Amino acid sequence: MFSQRIRSVMERKKLLTAAPETTVSEAAKLMAKKNVGAVMVVKDDLLIGIFTERDALIRVIAKGLDTLTTRLADVMTADPQALDPDKTFGYALLMMHENGFRHVPVVENGRPIGIVSSRNALDPDLEEFVSEAQRRKHIR
Repeated sequence: MFSQRIRSVMERKKLLTAAPETTVSEAAKLMAKKNVGAVMVVKDDLLIGIFTERDALIRVIAKGLDTLTTRLADVMTADPQALDPDKTFGYALLMMHENGFRHVPVVENGRPIGIVSSRNALDPDLEEFVSEAQRRKHIR
C-alpha cells in the first residue's frame, strides 16, 4: 500500500471545497453532512487554504470566536502543503507524520482533486470491518 500512487488512494468523493468567505458555522455543517474532517478553501478554482476540525477547535472555539461571523479566510491554514497525485502514499504518510498533519490536499496545477488523510492508512481489513459495522447499524 505504501508504494501505491496517491492518485489511487486519495478520497475524491470526500473532497469538500468552500470559498474563503464561508463562515465557520457553514463549513462545519458541510463537513458534518459529508462526514469529513477538512474543507479545502478555494478561490478561482485554486487551493488557497485548508480548514480542519482541529482548526475549528483551536483557532475558533478555544479563542471564543463567533462561528456565525468568523470566515474561513481568517482561521484557515493559508497556502497549505499539498501533494502531487503521482507521489507515493508512503511519502504522504511521512509528510503527515513529520508535520503533524492529519489531512493533506492533493492538487494538480494548483487545483484540488482529492485529499489524503491519516485514516487512509488503516489496514484495508479494518476499513472493511468499519464499513460492515456501519451497514449493520443502519439495518437495525
